[in-house]
Amino acid sequence: FVPKGCDLIIIIIIIIIIVVFSFVFCYFLGDITQKGYEKKRSKLLQAYLPHTPDVHSEAVQAALERHSERKMAVLLPSKRQSLIGQTSMDTYTPPDSSSGSDAEGSLGRAGGVSVDSWISRALHGSPSTSSSSSSHSNSSANAARLAETNMHSYGVPVSSRVSAKIQQLVNTLKRPKRRPLREFFVEDFEELLEVQQPDPSLPRPEGAESTPIQGEELNRLKNCPASLEAALLRWGAIAPKAPCLTTTHSNAKQPYTLTYGKLWSKSLKLAYNLLHKLGSKQEPIIHPGDRVALVYPNNDPAAFMVAFYGCLLAEVVPVPIEVPLTKKDAGSQQIGFLLGSCGVGVALTSDACHKGLPKSASGDVMQFKGWPKLLWVLTDSKHLSKPPREWFPLIKDANNDTAYIEYKTCKDGSVLGITVTRMAMLTHCQTLTHTCGYSEAETMVNVLDFKKGIGLWHSVQMSVLNMLHVVSVPYALMKVNPLSWIQKVCQYKAKVACVKSRDLHWALIAYKDQSDTNMSSLRMLLVADGSNPWSISSCDAFLNVFQSMGLRSEVICPCAGSPEALTVAVRRPQEGSSKPGGRGVLSMTNLSHGVIRVDNGEKLSVLTLQDVGTAMPGAMVCVVKLEGVPQLCKTDEIGEICVSSVATGTSYYGLTGMSKNTFEVCPVACDSGLVSDCVFVRSGLLGFVGPGGMIFISGTLEGLMQVGGRKHNADDIIATALAVEPMKFIYRGRTVVFSVNVLYDERIVLVAEQRPDSTEEESNQWMSRVLQAIDGIHQVGVYCLALVPANTLPKTPLGGIHLSETKQLFLEGALHPCSILMCPHSCITNLPKPRQKQPEVGPASVMVGNLVAGKRMAQASGRDLSHMEDNEQFLFLSEVLQWRAQTTPDHILYTLINSRGAIGSSLTCLQLHKRAEKIATLLYERGQLRDGDHVALVYPPGLDLIAAFYGCLYAGCIPITVRPPHPQNISTTLPTVKMILEVSRSVCVMTTQAISKLLKSRDASVAVDFKSWPPILETDDLPKRRCPLLYKPCDPDSLAYLDFSVSTTGMLAGVKMSHNATSALCRSVKLQCELYPSREVAVCLDPYCGLGFVLWCLCSVYAGQQSVLISPMDLEVNPALWLQSVSQFKVRDTFCSYSVMELCTRSLSSLTDSLKARGMDLTRVRSCVVVAEERPRVALTQSFCKLFKDVGLHPRAVSTAFGCRVNLAVCLQGTSGPDPTTVYVDMRALRHDRVRLVERGSPHSLALMESGKILPGVRIIIANPETKGPIGDSHLGEIWVHSPQNASGYFTVFGEENVRSDHFGARLSFGDTQTVWARTGYLGFLRRTDLTDASGERHDALYVVGALDEVMELRGMKYHPIDIETSIIRAHRNITECAVFTWTNLLVVVVELDGSEQEALDLVPMVTNVVLEEHYLIVGVVVVVDSGVIPINSRGEKQRMHLRDGFLADQLDPIYVAYNM
Repeated sequence: FVPKGCDLIIIIIIIIIIVVFSFVFCYFLGDITQKGYEKKRSKLLQAYLPHTPDVHSEAVQAALERHSERKMAVLLPSKRQSLIGQTSMDTYTPPDSSSGSDAEGSLGRAGGVSVDSWISRALHGSPSTSSSSSSHSNSSANAARLAETNMHSYGVPVSSRVSAKIQQLVNTLKRPKRRPLREFFVEDFEELLEVQQPDPSLPRPEGAESTPIQGEELNRLKNCPASLEAALLRWGAIAPKAPCLTTTHSNAKQPYTLTYGKLWSKSLKLAYNLLHKLGSKQEPIIHPGDRVALVYPNNDPAAFMVAFYGCLLAEVVPVPIEVPLTKKDAGSQQIGFLLGSCGVGVALTSDACHKGLPKSASGDVMQFKGWPKLLWVLTDSKHLSKPPREWFPLIKDANNDTAYIEYKTCKDGSVLGITVTRMAMLTHCQTLTHTCGYSEAETMVNVLDFKKGIGLWHSVQMSVLNMLHVVSVPYALMKVNPLSWIQKVCQYKAKVACVKSRDLHWALIAYKDQSDTNMSSLRMLLVADGSNPWSISSCDAFLNVFQSMGLRSEVICPCAGSPEALTVAVRRPQEGSSKPGGRGVLSMTNLSHGVIRVDNGEKLSVLTLQDVGTAMPGAMVCVVKLEGVPQLCKTDEIGEICVSSVATGTSYYGLTGMSKNTFEVCPVACDSGLVSDCVFVRSGLLGFVGPGGMIFISGTLEGLMQVGGRKHNADDIIATALAVEPMKFIYRGRTVVFSVNVLYDERIVLVAEQRPDSTEEESNQWMSRVLQAIDGIHQVGVYCLALVPANTLPKTPLGGIHLSETKQLFLEGALHPCSILMCPHSCITNLPKPRQKQPEVGPASVMVGNLVAGKRMAQASGRDLSHMEDNEQFLFLSEVLQWRAQTTPDHILYTLINSRGAIGSSLTCLQLHKRAEKIATLLYERGQLRDGDHVALVYPPGLDLIAAFYGCLYAGCIPITVRPPHPQNISTTLPTVKMILEVSRSVCVMTTQAISKLLKSRDASVAVDFKSWPPILETDDLPKRRCPLLYKPCDPDSLAYLDFSVSTTGMLAGVKMSHNATSALCRSVKLQCELYPSREVAVCLDPYCGLGFVLWCLCSVYAGQQSVLISPMDLEVNPALWLQSVSQFKVRDTFCSYSVMELCTRSLSSLTDSLKARGMDLTRVRSCVVVAEERPRVALTQSFCKLFKDVGLHPRAVSTAFGCRVNLAVCLQGTSGPDPTTVYVDMRALRHDRVRLVERGSPHSLALMESGKILPGVRIIIANPETKGPIGDSHLGEIWVHSPQNASGYFTVFGEENVRSDHFGARLSFGDTQTVWARTGYLGFLRRTDLTDASGERHDALYVVGALDEVMELRGMKYHPIDIETSIIRAHRNITECAVFTWTNLLVVVVELDGSEQEALDLVPMVTNVVLEEHYLIVGVVVVVDSGVIPINSRGEKQRMHLRDGFLADQLDPIYVAYNM
């Protein structure tokens, strides 16, 4: 019994037997290596597996398999689900271009060839990724296992998907592929970039010096016309019916044939109209020698041919350009610059093209950006006048006048015009005729662009010289039917076809065994981009398929040319010869060093080159070095091909200097002697001259990228990328490669268009495979690989990718990719060498070293607190308030401004005293509180908070001011309130009736159970009677109040403020700011902690000045409220926070004129102090001053104050003393804890503003935070403070239990070891300025650099987050805010996006670039989030540690997370 399908089973069994037998055979013969086994197996299975002629594809697959054996983990990005859009697949229209230049390169260089099934199985089984592409999907099993393994590696649980990916990246980086950098410390803190030292083992050219090769003698053609115009006249007269040009259309129209008679008559008619019908007889617009633009579409070669020869007959210089379809065409502006430089004032076009041009409202052609004003002339016969019979143009012999100008787009996007003389044009046509063997009446099929390059030379110029019949196949028809050019060859029995390798490739894909195909008539298949090394795969594959249909191998003729040198070489068609062209298998590694080494073909990184023929007749060719003087290369060295011939371009129009360097090259030998008396022209082609004088091209100068001292060609990188299954993921093979300069070296960027039907996971897999393939084949890393949606990259007129425009979009952050992978870790090998910490130096050495270097010890102090006034006889604030209530009962202490700008309420001394007494009674009677009990004051900013505070002092209770929960965000803010109450051990809560209801609401109960709250006392209805006995503290060092605050590191800490410290602080502020009862001060600060609370609640009672209070929350409704109040009350001194200043700057930037018209006047302001616990924000301060300068604010009035947890006010500018100074320091020196002043605008300079004048009674010293020793003023260290106003210590610390115990009781390790200091936790330095203070002594300025807890130590150097964040915000216009932090030695950047989610991925390369360029750091993770995600506290400080916790817990809902590999 034989089951069905037994044939298939038998075949499978046979294959298995063959494989097993081959393995045994190899074993017994001793060839047990993997390579030998694979070779024998593939040979035995050749009959059963599909044939793959592309060697490069096999090499790519082998490189990928080698990577898969390493088990390297590849991290893929996380993307929000809304970003993963599924679009319908466009209609399949195969032919397109893959090149990044105007030459559109070949799509089929190495892609599209199927790989062996066993390789596919091996690849599909290789490890890929450990996470999904959606940010809402679960982690994969690999990531879960990795997270479980590393659960507590760094003290942070890594159970989330994000942290698992980061840990995976860390583990990947622990296995560096390249040699680690040596570590050392540069004493002068100059960060030296790693310089590539010359390696003696690198390949070097060893051959003899090359010699120029001479082409054969150019035989003059029999009866050759003296010019192309004469040739046109001859054929128009003797063969007027002969077909000159046949144009086919994509819309099934009948082909249009232009005869030589019609071409002559129409050109004659156009020449007459150009010279006699434009302008007047006395003042014609066009004169002989003028330049005229030819603007014709690619589907109308007949009209272009008429215009071209019409210009030649009129002795006018044609400048063919592309049709501008929109105002934003890629490269259109540069084309306009060329027209302007050429003095073009007239543009010739057809009627159909003119109708399609964009028009203005008046109906005229729109003025394109950068273009000169043009007169558009229609060249259709119906728009032209018939010339009189007696008029006939003067047809001269070819001379050195300019015949035409061909434009060329350079690598940087600029457009140059190459001038070609009439003699060069005629000679070039003669050399092509001689080389290609053209004869009269032959038929040619042309697929190339007829306006420039090889298409222009063969189908427009040389065809007229030889009376050829050209069949033009437009690009639009090729898109619909890739076989159309083959069909035309068969239909017209064409002898010659001019194509590109991409046309061969797409014809192969579209071919379906058509039986009527016969290509035996072809004697020459001219491959225009034969100079592209990767065209050989398309040529071979095309020959394999069509050889059975009459195509002969000797017919395929690759050629090489450039706009400057015209045709450099072309392989001659040899009738009846079966001798194949020359080929060389070269080592790609050696080629990257510019050295030619023949390879045996067994290695992965080889490049097979085909020759492009020998030198053209009458020409001399040599190869010169790429850099320096044009010295001849050695025979085994890659150089630039130079040509000496009559048939070349002559200059770049209007650019004499560039023309001399390109068109007037005199090569020299190694002995500096001239090689020849002839002048050579640089072709821009890279290659060498092989045996027999055959020319081999390895690339172009435009596509050359020098990375790490090695040279790589963009076409090589594209070919490798397209060999990795391009048909599945890349939309019509559209890929472009370019380099960008990052950190003093070029970095490779690869951009491709993604197919609409490919999934996110598949595309990311393809990108990771491409990175591995390029690394394996070329031994070079790709810096960035980006996939963009289909049909979104800027196009050239023939549909290729516009290289310079794409590069510009990438550099501007406007590429809008849908997937991106950054690989800086493998590419950036020239980072500064890491700092190596030196062994500690003893105290004596430090002291002596500073003295020898002439550096003073960094210490300073404020003035003395010896003077006593009336109220200073009291030790307690409660006594001061009682004294003021008795002496000045009606003096107004506080005035609260409402959101409308009117006075909401006020308090006099007596009113405040009585309300405080009633609150004390409330605490005694209803609260049943005792002395020393802690009371939480949960009030909005206002007078109730002040009264409650003094009521607590009257009752002997310890007040703790707490910000009330926000009604709109109660679920987040209410737990913070509850946490402060628990940590402070509050036994009672005092608040208003409205907030009490909020705490009891249903929404609040969801977040915090109401039963867990301590007793709540409402102070809206106070007892009528006053307290019989007010509490009087017995000890000045006893606790007055607790000051709770959350630091930027996420630590909630309460500091204990004694009565003595509180009085000393108020007294110090009073002396510094000259506060007296006659003064008015405006305060717009949060009144819950720090100096903001002191200014809001304490200073007015102590000093007696009237405080005008403005709640910062009211500024959200009325941004001008603060400044209007300052102007209205004519306040001289005001205090605010950075958040208030930023809100005013952002909201009032366009309203200064209206504010001035409404009477705002800030001329009376003498001090505007910004209260902060951070480095002064210089940019914001300067913007604020500049904005409100028009309403009278003097820039000198704005200054900053500095306080911290251990001392709420260390510096405050005050009203007297020198103006605050700004210095510029070297950021690189700060990374090494050094201070070096530089000039403004210097590279790596950082502006630092003085943090205010040191308060009276305050002593400051700068100490080393590790050794606790004093340091010199040229070093960066921790700011230590000694003052009576220091806090007594931490009441408790929540969130970080192991806080250093010496915060409040630190002592120096040497020097003054007796003084007790408080450590601020901030890094800074002191600088003695040339200014003098009130006592006549030189002023010591304190500059705060940043918080010690936020310093990020990376690569042995210290970085401050604000410096990196400032650079990142400048990187892209859509970044509104950013924050950085580190985790497991990785730098994580979180940026807020102000734009559509489709623009999120633009930020990834911009962020990576700017951090590398300015800070020499590699960003590990880039997280793009929505606006408002980065937490910021009430003081405007970023809560970076909260952000880090949210990121690791996967709570940010990011738009995109990029893991830089």
